[in-house]
Amino acid sequence: MYNSRLVGVVAAAAHRTVCRSSLSSAAGVAGTAGLFCTRTDPERHGRPMHSCPAPDTQFMCYSLTHRALLRLQGEDSAAFLQGLVTNDMELLTGESRRGAIYTHMLSVQGRTLFDLILYRLKESEDGQFSVLVECDRTVTDSLQKHLKVYKIRRKVSILPCADLSPWAVLPLEGGEGREAAGPKLSAPDRVLLWEEDPRTVAMGWRLVAPTQLNPVELISESRQGDIEDYHRHRYTIGLPEGVQDLPPGVALPLESNLAYMRGISFTKGCYIGQELTARTHHTGVIRKRLMPVRLSAPIRDPEGLAIVTEAGKLAGKHRAGSGSLGLALIRLAHANEQLVLQAPGDATPTLQASVPEWWPKDGKLE
Repeated sequence: MYNSRLVGVVAAAAHRTVCRSSLSSAAGVAGTAGLFCTRTDPERHGRPMHSCPAPDTQFMCYSLTHRALLRLQGEDSAAFLQGLVTNDMELLTGESRRGAIYTHMLSVQGRTLFDLILYRLKESEDGQFSVLVECDRTVTDSLQKHLKVYKIRRKVSILPCADLSPWAVLPLEGGEGREAAGPKLSAPDRVLLWEEDPRTVAMGWRLVAPTQLNPVELISESRQGDIEDYHRHRYTIGLPEGVQDLPPGVALPLESNLAYMRGISFTKGCYIGQELTARTHHTGVIRKRLMPVRLSAPIRDPEGLAIVTEAGKLAGKHRAGSGSLGLALIRLAHANEQLVLQAPGDATPTLQASVPEWWPKDGKLE
């Protein structure tokens, strides 16, 4: 998926990746310990960061209040979703029977509408397949309407799950990541789902449980973390999530690294928005990508501001972030240059893009 210019970006950025020192080299998982020590951080406008966890803490649990869950059930559920999502539902229903997959739903023009994690649920007593859909909470109603437009006479029921909550579990720096044994649940029967995050090992695990349950009760050597630290972790490693990072009807899936997040199949049958996406893939030309960036100084409301080279040539656009960390759509031809954010007023913060460690180095998925 890399074009020839990106090869140079990878080599140039290998020693310059943002917060590379905070990544866990043992497991290939971006560590989050650096986010939790008590100190004053200018990136958080003088507010103290999260206090240091207890010495025996190995995992941080984050309540994903910005995410919501829907349940699709019925004999036509898998076939129904197969025509709507970019990934292959056979990964959930076929021989591999994965517990979770990442995917997007696209508009007819091939732009992202919803970024989703699909979880396979146990079959009901009557053998019906059902799937849990995790989405951005702000688009829950839009997603239900979108599904109902294409449902027609399909035997599928679409139900909100207000009684369930999604959680993320991340290892601390210095702890073992997913390549070693993960955290153990003391009472696994109390949770509905416990799966590896399907996007990258750098995002740890996903857990779905009744709303009244806190997984800290079930995972030894864990504590609950601040959701802001979860988002800062995502921006550090360059992983988009939700409508701010992937604005509906605007973001293009391959520019948003959907293939790198294992969220698309190029061999499945037709689905809505496939034509443009498949054509882009087969031409092998992707001139822009969503990349992690670091500002020389945090500024207020950088979202949507233009990014230029020192010579004034347009190099991209800032998408979203937290403090000095963020995501930006960067032209790969300029990804290894010193860049400038065109901020209002006299502020002219510089900006540095980096290549995430979890990206495939040869530009292809394993």
